[in-house]
Amino acid sequence: MADTTQTSEDEFAKATDFSFRATDIEKAKSLVGFDSVSGLREQYTTASYDIIRNFARGYGDDNPLFVDEDYGALTRWGDTIAPPMLGVGLNRPLHGDPVDRDHRFPSFRGIHVFVSGSSWDWYRPVYPGDSLYTFSGIESVQEKKSEFAERSMIVVRRQVRMNQRAEVVAVARVLAIYTERKTAREKGKYLSLEPAHYDDEGIAALDAIYAAERPRGAEIRYWDDVHVGDELPRMAKGPFTLTDIIVFHAGGYGFTPYTPCANRIAYKNRMRIGPFYVKNDQGVPDVAQRVHWDSDWAKAIGNPMAYDYGVLRDCWLGHLLTDWMGDDGWLLRQHTEIRKFNYVGDSHVLTGEVVAKRIEDGQPVVDIEMRGTNQRGVVTCPGRATVALPSRETGPVVLPSPPDDLQRKAIQIMDRHGELLAERRRG
Repeated sequence: MADTTQTSEDEFAKATDFSFRATDIEKAKSLVGFDSVSGLREQYTTASYDIIRNFARGYGDDNPLFVDEDYGALTRWGDTIAPPMLGVGLNRPLHGDPVDRDHRFPSFRGIHVFVSGSSWDWYRPVYPGDSLYTFSGIESVQEKKSEFAERSMIVVRRQVRMNQRAEVVAVARVLAIYTERKTAREKGKYLSLEPAHYDDEGIAALDAIYAAERPRGAEIRYWDDVHVGDELPRMAKGPFTLTDIIVFHAGGYGFTPYTPCANRIAYKNRMRIGPFYVKNDQGVPDVAQRVHWDSDWAKAIGNPMAYDYGVLRDCWLGHLLTDWMGDDGWLLRQHTEIRKFNYVGDSHVLTGEVVAKRIEDGQPVVDIEMRGTNQRGVVTCPGRATVALPSRETGPVVLPSPPDDLQRKAIQIMDRHGELLAERRRG
C-alpha cells in the first residue's frame, strides 16, 4: 500500500516548486495603464432581493436595509439596496474587442496570490434588478521582499464597476501580493502558531458584544451631533470557522477567476487550468484555492492552518460602518489593509473612532479610523473611511459624482458591448 502521507507531501512539494519568471514580471509591468473589459461571469450577475440578502448574511450582516425586502421602501432609497461590497460577488460579462496576447496579464504559474488590501469609492447604490459590469487595469507593479515569502510582487489593479445604464457604481483598487509558494513553505514563518481555543468565559465575552450590536437603521445620525473622538460601538466577528467560509461562498464570493466547481464541470476546469489543481492526500486533484478550508494544503504553502479571504474582512469593516451611520448615511470610501492572516479559530473585535469632521465638496463628512483586533491582541486589518451624513443645516446626503473620465469610458465601453452583442445575435 502506498504511503499516502509521503505521496501528499511529494505532491505539495511539486506544486510549490515554482519561482517568478523575469519575463512574467516584465510583462506585468508593461501593462500598467492599459484597461480591458472583464468577460468573467461571477456566481451571480444580476442583483435580486435574495442575492442581496444572502450576500449580507454571508459575512454576518442582518441590517434590514439589506435583508428585509419590505423595509427599504420606507427609506430614502425607496427599495432594498445592496451592501457596499456586493461588487466582489456580482459581475456580468462584458463584450469587448479581443485583447492581443501582448496585453494579457501573465498567469504566474505556481505563484500564490494574497489580497492584502483594497480601497473603494462608491457613487451609486445597487438595487434589485441591477447588473454590474467591470473594466479594469493595472495601476502599478512593484517587486519587493516579504516577511512571509521573501520575494514577492505587489500589483495594484483598478476595477471600475458600472450598472446596465453605464452609471459608474464603484471604483475599487485592489492590492494583491504574489509570492513564491516554495519560499513561503521553506521559511514556514507562521507554522509554529497554535490554533485558538476557547473556554465558556471566552465565548461569553464575544456573545456579550454580539448581544449589544444593532444597526442604527431609521434613526438619523446627523453630522451636527457627531464629534471628533466619538467611538463606534464594538462589533464581534468569530471565532472563525469553516462554516463561515461556506456561508461566504454561498453569498456569492470566490468563484472567479478559477471557478471551483464539481464533477464533469470540474474535470473541464482542470483541463483548462491544470496547474491550479493539486492532489490531496487521497490522490485527488483539488483546487489550490482550498487553502481557505484545507489546513494540510495551507501548511504546504507555509501557514499553520486554513485562513480566510481578505475580502471577508473588507466586508466586516464595511458592516461596522453601515451599522453606525444608519439608513441615511452614505459610505463614500473605505481603505482596508490585510496585514496578518485570520486563521480558523481566530476571533476579532472591530473598533473605530471619528478622527475628523469636515465639509468635502459641499457635503458634510466624517473620517473614521478602524481596525480588527484578534484574540492574540494583533491588529490584522486596520482601515479608514469617509462617511457622508445628513445635516440639519444642509439637509440629506447628496450622492457624489464619479470622475468624468471614468464615466465617459464607461459609456463608451457599454456602447461597444451593445454593438458586439447585437452582432453576435445577428449571427
